[in-house]
Amino acid sequence: MAENENEAAASAADASPQFAVQRTYIKDFSFETPMGVKVFTQAFQPKVKMDVNTRGNKVGDNIHEIVLTITITAKVEDETAYLIELQQAGIFAISGFADEQLQHVLGAVCPNFLFPYAREAIDSMAVKGGFPPLSLAPIDFDAIFRQSQATAADSGQSLN
Repeated sequence: MAENENEAAASAADASPQFAVQRTYIKDFSFETPMGVKVFTQAFQPKVKMDVNTRGNKVGDNIHEIVLTITITAKVEDETAYLIELQQAGIFAISGFADEQLQHVLGAVCPNFLFPYAREAIDSMAVKGGFPPLSLAPIDFDAIFRQSQATAADSGQSLN
C-alpha cells in the first residue's frame, strides 16, 4: 500500500506546475552615440523613448528561451544623443501549466523576472557612455500581456 501511495505522490508532483530559471544572459547589447563629441558640448536635456518587446522560443521539452528586447533612444532636439539596445534573455524550465497559464508565464512572468537585469545593464551602459544614470521605471508586463490577449481576441488571432 505504501508503494501505491508513493507512486501517487510522485505522479501528483509531476503534474504540479514547475517553474525554474536555468540561466539569464545578455544575448545582444549595443550602444551608439551618433552625435559624437557634439552631444557633450551642449545642454543635455534629452527626450528619452523606450520600446519594449518580448519573444519566446521553445528550445526543448519544457525548456523555453525568453528574450526581452529594450531599445532606448535619447534625443536632444531632433538628433539622437545615444541609442541603447539590449536583448536580455533567460532559459526557463516550465512544466505542468495549462495552456492559458503557460502563455501567461511566458508572456508576463518571465519578462518580469528578466527586467531587473535589463534595467541594471542599461543604466550601467548609459553611465559608461558618459551620460547621466538612466533609472527605468518598472514595467507592468501583466497589463501588457492582458492587452495583447484582448487585441488578439478582438482580431480573432491566437497568441501561440
